[in-house]
Amino acid sequence: MIGAAALIVLGAYVVYGMTGFGSTVLSMPLLAQMLPLKFAVPLMLLLDLTAFALFGARFRRGIRYDEIRWLAAFMLAGMALGLTLLIRVPEQGLLAGLGLFVLAYAAYGLTRRGVPPALARAWSGPIGLAGGALSAMFGTGGVLFAIFNSGRIRDKGELRATNAAMIMASSIVRVVLFGATGLLSQDGLVACALLLAPAVIVGAFIGNRLHAAIPAAAVVRVVYLLLVVAGVSLMVRAAATI
Repeated sequence: MIGAAALIVLGAYVVYGMTGFGSTVLSMPLLAQMLPLKFAVPLMLLLDLTAFALFGARFRRGIRYDEIRWLAAFMLAGMALGLTLLIRVPEQGLLAGLGLFVLAYAAYGLTRRGVPPALARAWSGPIGLAGGALSAMFGTGGVLFAIFNSGRIRDKGELRATNAAMIMASSIVRVVLFGATGLLSQDGLVACALLLAPAVIVGAFIGNRLHAAIPAAAVVRVVYLLLVVAGVSLMVRAAATI
């Protein structure tokens, strides 16, 4: 199981290294096939923190703090709701929710054409709330933050840096919340994170090297197709337990 998880994490962090986001939205629906979500979500949190600690400094110069601060307040409120759902909702319901989200996000990505539409700053409210809730429940809120940022920021370097910074900000808050609720104290969690840390390092290193050589759009399209398969699989698993 660790070998399969390592391959999933490796591929996810190659995408992260190329785009500044996507590690969890790609890995979570695949890891959920073999691990309980209440274990997989804090596991990916620890791995995200590892990646940012090692590679995040290179993103620091381009971060658009004027955009982050609008999302942050709403993100905090959304996280409170998402954490409550993660703790109280049965695994079957969580799998179905993750499957629906993954399919919706893949459909959005596969049907989107051209430059992302410009978004008014007022969208920081609903997107921040939804992104915060999804970050706490599944660790996947970063994709919503990326949608908002892509509608506000046109410079590629600034967008990549700001996406990575939002993932880091949400991760820090989740460490506090998960620690307070005992999710980080599960047996084997830290050991599993340590075993998977080399896959994080290698994947992010490869992604950073490929960032300038391979169009990120081509990679992301493949990711969307993988998410369709993973989302359908999650829905089938959830339905099978009814």
